[in-house]
Amino acid sequence: MGNGVVALFTLSLLLATTHHAHSAIGVNWGTLSFHKLQPSTVVNLLKANKITKVKLFDSNPDALRALMGSGIQVMISIPNDLLSTFNPDLFVQQNLSRFMGKGGADIRYVAVGNEPFLTSYGGAYQNYVVPAMVNLQQSLVKANLASYVKLVVPCNADAYESNVPSQGAFRPDLTQIMTQLVSFLDSNGSPFVVNIYPFLSLYQNSDFPQDFAFFEGSSHPVLDGPNVYYNAFDGNFDTLVSALTKIGYGQMPIVIGEIGWPTDGAVGANLTAARVFNQGLVNHLLSNKGTPLRPGSPPQDVYLFGLLDEGAKSTLPGNFERHWGIFSFDGQAKYRLNLGLGNRGLKNAENVQYLPSRWCVAHPEKDMTLVADHLRVACSQADCTTLNDGGSCSQLGEKDNISYVFNSYYQLQMQNERSCDFDGLGMVTFLDPSVGDCRFLVGVTDKDLSSSAELMARWDIYHICIGLVVWALTRCYIL
Repeated sequence: MGNGVVALFTLSLLLATTHHAHSAIGVNWGTLSFHKLQPSTVVNLLKANKITKVKLFDSNPDALRALMGSGIQVMISIPNDLLSTFNPDLFVQQNLSRFMGKGGADIRYVAVGNEPFLTSYGGAYQNYVVPAMVNLQQSLVKANLASYVKLVVPCNADAYESNVPSQGAFRPDLTQIMTQLVSFLDSNGSPFVVNIYPFLSLYQNSDFPQDFAFFEGSSHPVLDGPNVYYNAFDGNFDTLVSALTKIGYGQMPIVIGEIGWPTDGAVGANLTAARVFNQGLVNHLLSNKGTPLRPGSPPQDVYLFGLLDEGAKSTLPGNFERHWGIFSFDGQAKYRLNLGLGNRGLKNAENVQYLPSRWCVAHPEKDMTLVADHLRVACSQADCTTLNDGGSCSQLGEKDNISYVFNSYYQLQMQNERSCDFDGLGMVTFLDPSVGDCRFLVGVTDKDLSSSAELMARWDIYHICIGLVVWALTRCYIL
């Protein structure tokens, strides 16, 4: 009788736990930025927003030191180009053992590559993935970390294909290696990690129904036998479920390694769309509804892409690549977003080390006929992506356009005096030249700005005052 009561209580507790289980929401912390925040500032930003999971694209020691003792669960990564050359024992020693332990970093996953099976790579990395995982697993065992740290491989959704979710299958060229990979993941208690981007489906296909990319319901649902799909995420997810089922692992846990919506750099990439998509995603996950093939079972974890804008990312996929952050490069929330983690909205980073409040603009009295070469050189180094079609600064007038480019370069050069010269076409102002939604940034630094460093960075005050007077007089004359 007593055993029966205990068993019934245990079952009830299990059912209650299962009923209330939902996806844990984390973020991707990318660091390809011209203006990097101090790692401690980023960690405090995560904690202020009650984000308990973070994914790194490398094993940056400064980031890991800042994460020590934070209680935040961490996924570190091995870049694709190191898969064939890295030493697994040395990697574990340098990037895991020395940061873990009491009061250390809570590293739970190591991502072996990032989308190594992407079709655009032409198979360059795919033969290195499984051997790298096997060798690294042996090193984890030797370091007594194998039961705690799990190996995963973030895959792009192009690893599988189908016209409808129920027919999902891995690409023919990947069937064998995926079977080996998933078998390894299953035997070691690791989930399958996939990156899903409805924005890219919309961006790359003019015939893709726009409302199908979001979570508000669609007038173009996908019918798949008895199942109906009203958004791209559910359809993509279940296509993967079907692909896993076909190779014998239909119950494999799934983690979403990257998902998000950019706020600039392309038509359809804006603050409103990003807020609607990300809030819709969070609400969908927290509803615990799941998908038609996994009802009541949403993904195990979901990592939003990304935490911060990364102005130094490659723009080959599109100018939007530098604008995925839910926070701007300086840790300021771009829009209202309730992550369901206890805060009604996002909290901004504090104690950000900004450069002085000054900007470089086009001199109002100078002829800009010969400015083209300066613009080309400046934009080859600084981020000018918001000026392109669909960008938040694409509607600027000619002079403001030039000023934006000048300032982007000036801030990139840490407000170095010579970087605002442009053969006499530029000048420094203390008046914020931002126009509407087009923000002229002031750079940040990941270094402490001591009084001595500030002195060394100062301009000759005479030149600043002269520039300010000229700017003000010109404005008055125009008015």
